[in-house]
Amino acid sequence: MLVKKFPINPSHPERLCWGCDRYCPTQSLACGNGADRTPHPAELFGEHWNDEAPVAVEEKLLKVTHKVER
Repeated sequence: MLVKKFPINPSHPERLCWGCDRYCPTQSLACGNGADRTPHPAELFGEHWNDEAPVAVEEKLLKVTHKVER
């Protein structure tokens, strides 16, 4: 199964729902759960939302690795 690459800064994030890997248009959500569309992280946190993510993820992985090794 092929996984879609998640766009870091899409040009028009308001046009899609970002809740799953379908990336449905705002007017025709395929999930059918009756909820509003899920906003892209760039809409919530700004265009530099991903700058600190790799460091935070790396730190969490190191903590988990050290706990397992002990």
